[in-house]
Amino acid sequence: MAVHVFMPKWGLTMTEGKITRWFKQEGDAVVKGEPLFEVETSKITNVVEAPASGRVYRILVPAGTTVPVKTRVAVIAEEGDEPQRLRAESAPVEEAGVEKEVEAASKGAFVQATPAARRLAKEWGLDLAAVTGSGPEGRVTEQDVRRHREALTAQPAVSPQAQALANKEGIDLSTVQGTGEGGRITKADVLRAAEARKKAQAAPAPQGFEGTRVLPGTVLPMTGMRRLIADNMMASLHQSAQLTVFVEVDVTELLRLKNLVHQRFTAPEDPKVGTNDLICYAVCRALRRVPILNSWLTEEGIRVHDVVNLGIAVALPQGLIVPNVKNAHQKSLLELSQEIKDLVSKARENRLSIDEIQGGTFTVTNVSMLGVDGFTPILNPPETGILGVGRAMAKPAVFQNQIVIRQLMTLSLTFDHRVTDGAPAMTFLRTLADFLEEPATLIA
Repeated sequence: MAVHVFMPKWGLTMTEGKITRWFKQEGDAVVKGEPLFEVETSKITNVVEAPASGRVYRILVPAGTTVPVKTRVAVIAEEGDEPQRLRAESAPVEEAGVEKEVEAASKGAFVQATPAARRLAKEWGLDLAAVTGSGPEGRVTEQDVRRHREALTAQPAVSPQAQALANKEGIDLSTVQGTGEGGRITKADVLRAAEARKKAQAAPAPQGFEGTRVLPGTVLPMTGMRRLIADNMMASLHQSAQLTVFVEVDVTELLRLKNLVHQRFTAPEDPKVGTNDLICYAVCRALRRVPILNSWLTEEGIRVHDVVNLGIAVALPQGLIVPNVKNAHQKSLLELSQEIKDLVSKARENRLSIDEIQGGTFTVTNVSMLGVDGFTPILNPPETGILGVGRAMAKPAVFQNQIVIRQLMTLSLTFDHRVTDGAPAMTFLRTLADFLEEPATLIA
């Protein structure tokens, strides 16, 4: 029987997803659990596996298209299916009283749609099979037909060969310049776009920089993860009252502790505790002392969390992502260090789950490896606070009434002034600084 494939819903906040790539084409054999297509959301890019074995009977949503969750995107024919039976089973039963259009029958597959959608599509001469449905079980609504017509008039024509190749290569046709008649996108145009992407991916990144290489004179499209980050950052600044405070911390003893831990745990399986791990460990303790910074501003009010889900900002070639360690306040130093390293590895290998990037209560972003002293980080809504960590530098300082060389570091805390006043935020930052300057107090 026909097996319907739907746009998944990963997490409570996911409302839509963009199919960035199909791993299979119509007619290809597929095995249950095998990668079928790739989805990009506002939080993550992930792979959807085939729900059944058989052949890809039909792809309803091409690569580069964004659709609501639970939209039907493909149909899989199980082994042994007969074409006539498959055509009947691949379309859910229409409600009583609605005739199956001749158009649908001639296409070989019935499309589930509302009566109003059918009338409008017939009036405008549109193929319902090409319209992405947003109703229950992928049902095509009148609004879906209107959106489809707007998209057709706004986008250049695409040859069937170009569309098939774009689906196979995962090329977003909105980024392809058509050279055919009237701006029509041809197969050659898609081939050029695919070749250009391969060259860009093969280009080496600048030494010490994790982002993609940017060539002078080029125009970079604001799409995908870059667009989502831009929108989120602007929304964060416009929708919260952000204020940043700074403190310079003497981390000489903290670095000495890090070296002692390295000497103590030397086995290959032992996690290599870094300065950032120690700072994160101290952040969890400081948040327990000043819990208002470990909160969300919601429609119901200020939700002060009883657990610390610590977000760790990770720079990727395509942008920034913030996975979080669940219940970080309950972890030992070695456990926290290992979980942070695991999350960073997953982020860089595109293996993060939705759960690992949702539910964070406070974020730490560290730019010390870039040689930066201090900065003003932007809040990660709906969180109340985010800590920026600069580099540690040897500087002259007054210590025990003498001028000596000490390791100094700048910490910056951005907080939402709607949730808390300056005094609690500064108390948190000073508490954290005290922990870092006297790390032995972390066990008290």
